[in-house]
Parts: sequence; structure tokens; C-alpha cells
Amino acid sequence: MLLPRRRFLGSSAFLLGSALTEALATPLWKWTDPSLLQIAKSGATTTKPSSTTGTAPVQFVDVAAKAGLTSPGVWGGVDHKRSIIEAKGSGIAFFDYDHDGWLDIYLTNGDRLDTQWPKGKAPTSHLYKNNRDGTFTDVTEGSGLAIRGWQTGVCVGDYNNDGWDDLFCCFWGHNILFHNNGNGTFTDVTRKAGLYRDEVRWGAGCTFLDYDRDGFLDLFVCNYLKLDPQHMNTSDDSHFCQWKGVPVMCGPRGLPPDTNLLFHNNGNGTFTDVSDQSGILKPGPRYSITAVSYDFDNDGWPDIYVAVDSQPSILFKNNHDGTFTDVAVEAGCAYSDGGHEQAGMGVAVGDYDCDGWFDIFKTNFADDSSNLYHCNGDGTYTDVSFTAGVGGNNQYVAWGCGFLDYDNNGWLDVMQINGHVYPEIDNYHFSQSYKNPRIVYRNLGNGSFQDVSSHMGPGIAEKFSSRGAAFGDYDNDGGIDALILNMNDPPSLIQNVSRHRGNWIKIKLVGTKCNRTAIGARVKVTTGKHTQMDEVHSGTSVMSQSDLRLHFGLGTATVADVVEVKWPTTQLVERFTRVAANRILTIREGHGIVQRTMPGNT
Repeated sequence: MLLPRRRFLGSSAFLLGSALTEALATPLWKWTDPSLLQIAKSGATTTKPSSTTGTAPVQFVDVAAKAGLTSPGVWGGVDHKRSIIEAKGSGIAFFDYDHDGWLDIYLTNGDRLDTQWPKGKAPTSHLYKNNRDGTFTDVTEGSGLAIRGWQTGVCVGDYNNDGWDDLFCCFWGHNILFHNNGNGTFTDVTRKAGLYRDEVRWGAGCTFLDYDRDGFLDLFVCNYLKLDPQHMNTSDDSHFCQWKGVPVMCGPRGLPPDTNLLFHNNGNGTFTDVSDQSGILKPGPRYSITAVSYDFDNDGWPDIYVAVDSQPSILFKNNHDGTFTDVAVEAGCAYSDGGHEQAGMGVAVGDYDCDGWFDIFKTNFADDSSNLYHCNGDGTYTDVSFTAGVGGNNQYVAWGCGFLDYDNNGWLDVMQINGHVYPEIDNYHFSQSYKNPRIVYRNLGNGSFQDVSSHMGPGIAEKFSSRGAAFGDYDNDGGIDALILNMNDPPSLIQNVSRHRGNWIKIKLVGTKCNRTAIGARVKVTTGKHTQMDEVHSGTSVMSQSDLRLHFGLGTATVADVVEVKWPTTQLVERFTRVAANRILTIREGHGIVQRTMPGNT
């Protein structure tokens, strides 16, 4: 995070194809919607793009204050940070804790060094219930989630298959597993579940996955580095590192990295640490930040990708026998395309070119670009950041990220969340600042993207030093929104406001033989000759949890020709045809579509 390498742009930075060059020179109002091109090829009815101005058809507007999200995120000093713990920040979560069909919000929080808070005024985590009218109510009191501490990552999954999604929270200190009691309250079951350790560790990202396909969710935890609370710098300590000649706090290099952990679910509410025998410890200590599990090689078994700070990132291939092998170097997704270690922060996974293979977007530190690793279909990846048009913004420290089809045209776009770690730099005349805008890349449908950030509204243009980001449709109107954690500021809830947005379909999966949350289940949606896919996943972006429902844009198509679900434990495939658009479907394993909900309804 704190000791980046300056990127020297190779020839790939200049190999923009004619299609991309033309797209970059094209005003927004002349965009040709890729979904319309695809539908035209398939013989379906098409319409011309209706936007005739320089404003994008979709705008993002920050409605956090109006929605009632006013609790500030407290993270270290405001103008100066003397320790790396103050700069890291944390994730955030969209999840439907009460299963009413509406996304609720879990806000993590931090602390300040040497601060004695008045009684009842210390920062804590917060739980907000969705009121189904665009507003939220703080229901933290009595929920069991008003936890104080330096919280970092969060992930969601029903670990005991009781029908209620539980919450795993990473901290500097001791991680916590919160059991969802199904009545709006949560219970700390960390010790009971066998997950408590006496030693102080710095948990970062986490992800639930069923790596052995036994129907119970296992747990992977990133540990960042070893930071002893007894050896913190004092407030008058004048020994600092330097960044571009500016005295700043030190790390992570020079601090000892820690190891990742894998816990096997025993099927009785407890876990066993299998980090050693599973091969998770073989890469050695790493500055790991964010992990996410997908079936990257299409072999039916969940793998794990880990974004690592200042060291090679990790791709754990599932060997089908309870063990994993790190194949990131040979697969081409451990380093930059120039072979350099990078300060990996966040990670997003999606099939952006709809070729049936998952690609990886990874964010990094300033003076470096984010990576777009394109899957070659043979277990290897090519870093296409510059040829695809997402490599130009290297002035930001990038954190949260997501593949999301913001205009529902059937092609995944990218949102990147930024925020520097050194408040001190605002006192100098750099090309970088502490608070930054967000970035949106529009998928052009030809393997390339266009930076459209300046057209996407005030929710993208406003500046914060942000960290975690979660993506989901909190108002159930068919548009993907974003929830963003801001350092020492209230969160942002950026609503997707559309004048002309395509049709869509949203799918909530419920496992019966597989884990109840259906993590690892894969869905394919086909309209004409265009097929999209996604998997239910836990933990993503940077140390965050997004909507567990899967969202697919359909463009002008009014039906999805085929919806196909592949369940992870049995590998059973269920197929549904001629499914009407603009619905939220609930599909229960072995029982088909059990509910079809219109937008705005419960």
C-alpha cells in the first residue's frame, strides 16, 4: 500500500486499437450501445439510442444524507497519520439480514490512537435497516453489532445453513463471527465456532466458500501484517518514512507480513484450521488485503484470488482433494505486465467480454495503474489494462472496485473507488491529492472501455478519501447502486438515476443440497446470441460485501431466452426459458422459480 513502484509504460500503453481510438474520440451522446449491436446481430428488434445530449443516460447521485446514513467513519488522524493502522480503512456491506427482499447496510468503523472517548461517544459499527422507501433506520442498538475497534474486512454467508446469512468481521486484534439469530439480532459465536485465537492479528479481507463441495461454507481469511499494539509510535515520535520527500508514516515494507488462513466447516457449527494441510501456507507470509472465490478455470471447483500489497498476488487453484496450489505466477496474474510487484488493494471478478471465462480487475497504489487481467481460456491471463483503456488513471490510490452493468445493456462496466493514504500531501504541490473522485469505465462491447467519469454525475465527481465499496440495487428499481466508506466522513450512497436504462433481471438463489446462501452457484443468462454469466460470491471489492443477488442487464430484450443455474455441490443444472424481464426471481435448488417480484414490491 505504501511503497509503490513507478510504472514505466511499455509499448502496450500505445497499442490502442482503432476501435478504442475512435471510441475515445466519440462524444457520449453518439455512443453505440453494445447490447443493441448484439441484439441486432441476433435478429431481435432494436431501437436507436435515445440520448441526444452530452449527459450520460445514467447519473449517480449521493443520497446518503437523505437516506439517513449520517454516522461518520472514524479512521485515525484527519490531517496526519503516524501509523499504518490509521491509513488502512475498512470495507462495507450490502446484505439483506432480515430476508425481506431489500438490501440493508452494515457500516464498519475504526478508531483514533490515544483518544479517550466520552461515554457512549466512541465510534462503533452500525446496522441500518432498509425502510423500502429510499431511507434507512439505524437499528444498531440491541442488534449485538455495536462493536468498537479497528475493523477492516467483512463478508457474509450462512455458515450453519439455518436460512439466515451470518456476518464475519475482520479486525486488528481479534476477528468475530456473528451468528444471525433471525430476529434482528446477532450473537458473537467466535469462540464457540472454534475461530478465536489468543494472539493479536490484523485480519483484512475474507470470503466464505465451499471448497470441498460438501454443502457447508468454509472460511478464508487474509491477514495483512503483524502490528504489535505494544510497540506503536508515540504521538511525539519524529521518525518517519518519506514519500516523494514528504515525511509520512511507514509501511508495509519493513513490517513483517502475516499468513492467510483457511478454516474448514465441520458441519456442526464449528470450524477447523486447515491452513497448513490445504497448502494455503505454502506461499509464505504476504501483505494480503482482499480475497474472493470463483471457479476461475471452469472445472466446477471454487478457486481463490487474493490481492496482495507490495508483493505478488495469489491465485489458489483448487486441486479437488482439499488442497490448493498458488498458480498466479504461471497464470500471469501475480505481477504487472512488466513483471513488477504491485500494491494490490481491491479485486473485482466478471466476464466483461462474455466469452465464458472470468476476468479479474485489481486496484493498486498511486503511480501505478489498475490491472485488467483477461482470461485466455486456458488457465492463463493477459494484462490488457492499457489496450483495454483502463490503464491511464495512475494518479490515484485505488481501493474498492466492481464490475457492474450500470446501464443494463448486457455488458459489464467498471467502477473504481479512490483515496490517498497521506493527508500531508495536500500541503505540497503534487499532481495528487488526499481526496479523490471516483472513476467509471464504460464497456464498449469490443473488449475495450471508455473513461466516462466526467459525465456520470455528482456521485462520481465528489471527492473523498474512500476505501471499501459495495454494489447492489438497494431500492429494487433495477439499477445498480454503490455504497462507499469514506475516511473520517459519513459514507456515500450513490444512487443510479436513469433516464434511459435497459431491461434487466435479478436472481436470488437459495441452496438446499448446496450451502443455503448458494455461494459458488453459477448463472448464465442468454438473450439471442449474447450470454452473460456470474457466480454468487462472498467478499469482493476491497474487504467488502456486495449484494448476493445476481444482476443481468438485458438491453432492449423483454425476455431472457434462457436462464441456466449450475448448483455447486451436485453440479446439477436447472434451465428456465422465456423468462420475463424486469423481475427479481427467487430460485430454490431443485424447486425452480419460487417467486417473481416486480420492482419496488416486497
